[in-house]
Amino acid sequence: MDLTNSTNHLVNVSTLVRNSTHLSASASKTTVIIALPLFISFIIGTITNGLYLWVLKFKMKKTVNTLLFFHLILSYFISTLILPFMATSYLQDNHWNFGTAMCKVFNGTLSLGMFASVFFLSTISLDRYLLTLHPVWSQQHRTPRRASTIILGVWISAAVLSMPFLVFRETHKDHKGTVICRNNYAISTNWESKEIQALRKWIHVSCFISRFLLGFLLPFFIIIFCYGRVAHKIKERGLVKSSKPFKVMMTAIISFFVCWIPYHVLQGLILTKNESLLLQLTLILTVITTSFNTIFSPTLYLFIGENFKKVFKKSILVLFESTFSEDSSTERTQNINSGAGIQTLDTVSIIP
Repeated sequence: MDLTNSTNHLVNVSTLVRNSTHLSASASKTTVIIALPLFISFIIGTITNGLYLWVLKFKMKKTVNTLLFFHLILSYFISTLILPFMATSYLQDNHWNFGTAMCKVFNGTLSLGMFASVFFLSTISLDRYLLTLHPVWSQQHRTPRRASTIILGVWISAAVLSMPFLVFRETHKDHKGTVICRNNYAISTNWESKEIQALRKWIHVSCFISRFLLGFLLPFFIIIFCYGRVAHKIKERGLVKSSKPFKVMMTAIISFFVCWIPYHVLQGLILTKNESLLLQLTLILTVITTSFNTIFSPTLYLFIGENFKKVFKKSILVLFESTFSEDSSTERTQNINSGAGIQTLDTVSIIP
């Protein structure tokens, strides 16, 4: 989640922690613990996700699966590019020195990446459901062209749901002169009025509920339902003899829950203005899980397919040979792109 998805309000938390007198001594340690995984996630996530996108785009046949996985990884990649700004803000004691425009873009991009990634995960699980339980219908209607239309709809939906977090975000200078990138839910410069504060609270609650329902609860139920039905049908028909597909499906469900539930718990704590040690621990856990989600989720989803692993390894080999060798690798590249080298994920992927 950036990180994916990453969070929209992570940059606010250090302010809450800093204002708590009994936690101020550990605030600097917390910022370092938070910033380090963000920088590491940016470096590793940019490289790995970039390689995945390259292989999916240029080394594999265009299918429904490759299209869905490409855009899923793209949502991770977009969110990863924002991480250095978040880490830098933490290291500067939550000071935002990139301007109001970047503050809005930063927040909107994180929201876009979060919604897009969970929507694509839900779409992939629905695709697996239809392919397994309605194979005849899927054979007739499951085409790359229709998948492209659905993908466009996912991005539009994610963009629409991200708009409030783009509009509400602004820079605000506190009493210490620190410029903070934060949400102004009332879009008002009057920060002291009780009426305005009440309005901010009401809009904040509405945004929290909508984000939790549409960005976590509904997709989570869709994933559980689809994979549950797929697992039941596979077991009923005896389509596989090993337990690997079931283990991978459980891993996908558990990883989705573990990676995203800390984020939404954190948002709830921010909403209640909780300034306890639990806030710090939840913040650190959120950074760790979202960093893990950014780096390792693509590996989990893609490398369960043997064909992708073969194409990926051969493609990387060709890339390095073309870079460091004077000999032409055209013939080898053609071999990868033809015959057994290029096979769709459809033949091997039961789950994402």
